[in-house]
Amino acid sequence: MNDIKLMKGNEAIAHAAIRYGADGYFGYPITPQSEILETFMAEKPWETTGMIVMQVESEIAAINMVYGGAGTGKRVMTSSSSPGISLKQEGLSYIAGCELPCLIVNVMRGGPGLGTIQPSQSDYFQTVKGGGHGDYRLLTLAPASVQEMADFVALGFDLAFKYLTPSMILTDGLIGQLMEKVSLPPYQRRKTDEEIAEECPWAAQGKPANVDPRIITSLELDPYKMEENNLRLQAKYEKIVANEIRYEEYMCDDADYLLVAFGSSSRICEKAIELAREQHMKVGMLRPITLWPFPSNIIAEYAEKVKGIISIELNAGQMVEDIRLAVNGKVKVEHFGRLGGIVFTPNEIVQAIKEKLLH
Repeated sequence: MNDIKLMKGNEAIAHAAIRYGADGYFGYPITPQSEILETFMAEKPWETTGMIVMQVESEIAAINMVYGGAGTGKRVMTSSSSPGISLKQEGLSYIAGCELPCLIVNVMRGGPGLGTIQPSQSDYFQTVKGGGHGDYRLLTLAPASVQEMADFVALGFDLAFKYLTPSMILTDGLIGQLMEKVSLPPYQRRKTDEEIAEECPWAAQGKPANVDPRIITSLELDPYKMEENNLRLQAKYEKIVANEIRYEEYMCDDADYLLVAFGSSSRICEKAIELAREQHMKVGMLRPITLWPFPSNIIAEYAEKVKGIISIELNAGQMVEDIRLAVNGKVKVEHFGRLGGIVFTPNEIVQAIKEKLLH
């Protein structure tokens, strides 16, 4: 039976991971996501489920511990905020190249550099375009509520193991610090080593008798074999695009103008749409839930129906580029955002609609 609790989004991440039956968390504190690690430590899952939780010496150490744990077939995760995620990029590329499943949480803050501890959505490029080196993709989920913070832990792990790829929950300090009612799922037991060995025949768990060694590596010095590896990855990414695109439509049936927003921005857009419709502007919203794979096809369909699209983001304009690619010049696409950790108001969004789409 589900438990109903009042908690922060960051806290929901930790509780959901424990209940999912995760095997390990490796992290390092950084505002505004430190409550994830603090909640793990307060809950002491090593005494109940057997989950290992470690505050390690750096973000680089954390991602490499995830790399090692994932290589044994364990359900392992890490979390950080923007500068810390930057430090994890090399490890993420290695994990993607080795085709290992894991979960990463980024509670974004403003940048560039150390920036601010206030919320931002400026890590979109880093996440969906591949912040590390090489031709890889990162399956990315963008929660818009504390409930989705909890729900996307299980979804992120499940997709990671389905496709043998790292998954990212990309959120921000607004959702991370927000307190809401959340329904937590029942506890699941952790997988046994025997179950992991059966479900993950690729996992390195020591060399069983009469079994060839299991070598997990992203290194291949033969360029032709390396090309084969890359083509296999691209084929897998095509399957993800075909099967895992998720989005939500809000008041789009009669919309003349479309807002596209993810995460915390989408919540503010809901009120902005209400205000706009009071002023006789038929505005709707499409919320991408998966930022990669991106809902390009559905946006392309709306380009045939609406008079204009505006991308609402807490950044200088990042997702707007993918929207413009999707519509291919069929309709006007603009961007509205705030920078430095400033969160726009619904009235500012309404004014942006008037200035950028109606004139």
